[in-house]
Amino acid sequence: MQNMTADSPARSRAPWWFSLAGQLLEPWVRIRRDPAEPASLLKAGAPLCYVIERDGFSDALILERACREAGLPAPMQPLAGTRRRRSVFALARRDGWLFGRSRQRAPYETLGQLVRSLEEHPERDIQIVPVSIYVGRAPNRDTGWFRVLFSENWVMVGRFRRLLALLLNGRDTVVHFSAPVSLRQVMDEAGEARPERFARKIARVLRTHFHRIRAAVIGPDLSHKRTVADAVLNAEPVRAAITATAAKEHISYAKAWRRAHKLVMEIAADYSHPVVRSASFLLSNFWNKLYDGIAMHHFDKARAAAPGFEVVYVPSHRSHADYLLMSYQLHVSGVVVPHIAAGVNLNLPVIGPILRRGGAFFMRRSFKGTPLYSVVFKEYMAQLIDRGVPMEYFIEGGRSRTGRLLAPRGGLLSMTVRAFLRAPRRPVLFQPVYIGYEKLMEGKSYIGELSGKPKEKESLLGLLKGLKVLRQRYGHVALNFGEPIELTPLLDAASPDWRTATGDPEAKPEWLGHAVDDLAERIQININRAADVNPINLLALALLATPKHAMAESDLLAQLELTRALLVELPYSDRVTVSPMAPPSIIAYGEQMGWIRRVRHSLGDVLKADDEPAVLLSYFRNNVLHLTATAAWVSCCFLNNRRMTRASILRLGRIIYPFIQGELFLPWDTDGFVVQMQGTIDFFVRRGLLEASGDGRVLERGPGQDDAAFQLKTIARSLIQAFERYYITIAALAKNGPHTTSAAELENACALTAQRLSLLNEQSAPEFFDKALFRGFIQKLREQKIVWTDEGGKLDYDRALEDMVRDARVILAREVRHSILKITGVDGDMDAAPPKAVNHVPEDSSSEDLHRRHVEAEHHEHERDSNKDA
Repeated sequence: MQNMTADSPARSRAPWWFSLAGQLLEPWVRIRRDPAEPASLLKAGAPLCYVIERDGFSDALILERACREAGLPAPMQPLAGTRRRRSVFALARRDGWLFGRSRQRAPYETLGQLVRSLEEHPERDIQIVPVSIYVGRAPNRDTGWFRVLFSENWVMVGRFRRLLALLLNGRDTVVHFSAPVSLRQVMDEAGEARPERFARKIARVLRTHFHRIRAAVIGPDLSHKRTVADAVLNAEPVRAAITATAAKEHISYAKAWRRAHKLVMEIAADYSHPVVRSASFLLSNFWNKLYDGIAMHHFDKARAAAPGFEVVYVPSHRSHADYLLMSYQLHVSGVVVPHIAAGVNLNLPVIGPILRRGGAFFMRRSFKGTPLYSVVFKEYMAQLIDRGVPMEYFIEGGRSRTGRLLAPRGGLLSMTVRAFLRAPRRPVLFQPVYIGYEKLMEGKSYIGELSGKPKEKESLLGLLKGLKVLRQRYGHVALNFGEPIELTPLLDAASPDWRTATGDPEAKPEWLGHAVDDLAERIQININRAADVNPINLLALALLATPKHAMAESDLLAQLELTRALLVELPYSDRVTVSPMAPPSIIAYGEQMGWIRRVRHSLGDVLKADDEPAVLLSYFRNNVLHLTATAAWVSCCFLNNRRMTRASILRLGRIIYPFIQGELFLPWDTDGFVVQMQGTIDFFVRRGLLEASGDGRVLERGPGQDDAAFQLKTIARSLIQAFERYYITIAALAKNGPHTTSAAELENACALTAQRLSLLNEQSAPEFFDKALFRGFIQKLREQKIVWTDEGGKLDYDRALEDMVRDARVILAREVRHSILKITGVDGDMDAAPPKAVNHVPEDSSSEDLHRRHVEAEHHEHERDSNKDA
């Protein structure tokens, strides 16, 4: 018997029929070895015995060829030092010639033979080399749909199906060689264990190894939802809930169990690798018809941060396409498709089962009144996290109809955190993702809903009607991966002894709510910190700031250049991406996409957004409103004032910032916002939009007809509606007085006031009277202790609210304030008194007057703060 080792790759001749089969198969198979030079893994002087996951003639042919090309010993030769006629064996095999069932056989016998041969010859060793073979692991966009059905998965297929897989996908074959295991060393470490028992242990270790490699390559084995469903129903919290339901409703335990089983089957995904690969193939054509390109930014950073973590993707939610885009892009990038929490409204006939097999699991909008459903759903989430399955959900709860990030809902976040507390085996990483569009399929329906029309219920008929969207082009899409958030450091900050809360599935420590709220806010902030600024965002920021949504071409070019320079020179974060298009190209692109039209004129062309496009453009302006919030605030200070002191801008900015931050999820604390304001003021001075005097303490803009003043006004108007909403709220509260209005009543009154003001002033932004924005402002007033709820559930407020009304004179024009006061029915006297220590300056003041007023105001402000402290 020839002694074949890694150092002596002389090869014995395989049977003629085996060699003939290899020659017939060779044109159909292209092999990629991993690593490319597996010989570097081997130890010199010891025979090799290959072990493959599944027994099969084709796998043996592929292994033989891979070893030959790599210069390794042949698997079909006898194993030196033993009685085995082959140097390869499989952990599992199928009986039958063409179709058969898999069964576990042979590894115990083979390993037992190897162990006994080493016991007889203590000086010898055998290297066990695990080899994984994958046929059609990752089909690309050029792969046919039929081929995708026969790509690699977790199911042990029959010989006929394997033959089809080789014929269709053989050119994408991967042979993965793992590091060899010294059988002698393992035997020495195990001591005097019986050969049979030792062989079984080695076989279990090998199965675990192959399972881990396959999970890393094609994702975890969740092809059958029965696996997860059984684990959910057998969990102690679910069994207890079933018992409680049976006792409460006076039914048998079996009937309550069947109800729980029905619920988990309603929820659970039925992940199928062939369906995912088929959908990937179909979606590649769909995206090509719909979009001009899909870009991913900072994905390499996200991929580098993910190993070792349970990854939870938390994207912004702006379209139904979000689900499919994320899954598709992750799949084609070689990352396992996550399980996605989807609303039960999407569980439609035909569509629901496909989504379920693509990884979607369905949840009801409300858990109230259904305690058994609540327990089952939470346990299902816990099982996914415990198994290391990547997940995806939208913490906004629903799609944003305004383009802004919605206030987060903590339900799914809380379930995730509590599941981790229960079994903190694998650390959790939340991956925020910003999804940016240039045109939305749902755009027209969003306008209708914001204008008061009821939300259309999803249906199969509605989906079929919606296929007409394929007739349009929707530009480019960007998926920007934000800074990931690790859960463990956040828990350490919330409670250093959080680990003591683990183990109890019902544990809900006092600090948990604050930790979840903090996590939700950080996610939204990091989504905004990864925004993508596309040409449509830039056009919307400029054109919507004009009364008729029109600009002379020269003015629009200048405004686009200024906004791009602002975003590039004062970067919001290192993950924000800005369109590289030059202003003329941006205008041409906007015309091509149908967002704007050109009006020819002998004195210069005018670019205009018509009524319906203008309303839709407000959505895309709101996508990036947070990026220009600081510049908009500084510009607002000069809407009604030609001169202001720098100190006044900063002081008022400190007051207003908590409300802007809460609405736009800005990342800085108050001091950080001051730094941003300072940098913005300096930028405006450099660009000639402001002129500084008095050692930079006093700032002045040009006259109203000046180009610089026009540019400042354009920037300011992107945020002015927020201040108008704030003024509506405090004016309505002041009108009714303390202890008369509840928060819900105030919210409704504000929405009606804003709606009427919108009709009178032809506002083009439907979100101006969105109740959610008023609700958020009222909540922020409560957090700032300016407003609070009395014992009767009515609102009371601090005198600081009246100061805010007076300070609004600096920002809002007289006619706007009077319109709001007239609609709310507030006496105009509340707006008559001058603002306290605002330091805004009339246009006819000299530089000496400005300096004197600034010093006096600072002195009075210091005295007031000292008296307040006393």
